[in-house]
Amino acid sequence: MDVIGADRAEPVVVERAAGAGGELVLRRAGADYEIISNGMFLMDTRNGESERLLVRAAVDATLATGGNAEPVRVLIGGLGVGFSLAEALSHPAVGHVTVVEREPAVAAWHAGPLRPWSRGGLDDPRTALVLADLLDVLADLLDVVATPPSAGTGPADVFDAVCLDIDNGPDWTVTPGNARLYGPHGLDLLAGRLSPRGTLAVWSAGAAPGFADLLASRFASVEALPVPVPRGEPDMVYLARRPRPEPEPAPADRPRPDGSADHAFGAR
Repeated sequence: MDVIGADRAEPVVVERAAGAGGELVLRRAGADYEIISNGMFLMDTRNGESERLLVRAAVDATLATGGNAEPVRVLIGGLGVGFSLAEALSHPAVGHVTVVEREPAVAAWHAGPLRPWSRGGLDDPRTALVLADLLDVLADLLDVVATPPSAGTGPADVFDAVCLDIDNGPDWTVTPGNARLYGPHGLDLLAGRLSPRGTLAVWSAGAAPGFADLLASRFASVEALPVPVPRGEPDMVYLARRPRPEPEPAPADRPRPDGSADHAFGAR
């Protein structure tokens, strides 16, 4: 993400929309566009290097893990201005892309002003667009994702690359509810949608050490990739692979044959 500078063209409002997370505004500033959420700058079309890396690194890591004979299935959380979708569809190994976007207005803008940056990716037959909250989709994905192509792309609820670009990342969310995605429960849901060769990639507007530690507690392999931006601290892309097994419940919490359970504070 780049920071708006005073040397840029004065933004002009193209459209305002009431979204699931509050007011969304699409602005034009010279040749570029900006998306504002509840008065806060969210993203623009000026520099998409970190968003492209998010997808490219995830797909390449998946291929390096092995089993690269099958087309890669990609899940993108957050359509944004379209850099991630365009990058996924340009990768020769990608066979199908599911994009989950909560805001209908953002998707609609890709039929108009933002179409050049997504390169018309929503019209690609390999793309399935799901207008929903990503947490809801992760919890019940089989019921909402369009049936994928039949050419060896695997189950509809499992992905080889899960790319998360929601809000400004784990440490700076404009919409409070989005923070749930970056917590233990959200990571469990994300890990549960990865294929055995799969990679989770998470975009962040800056380093998020606490989140990196949380990833390391849930995944055996975690890598942080800094991406320089024209102003401010670098964007970060976190890659996580090989989910660790979820811990077994403590013996005191395991149910008895009669359906009851011991608890540490009450067991005898």
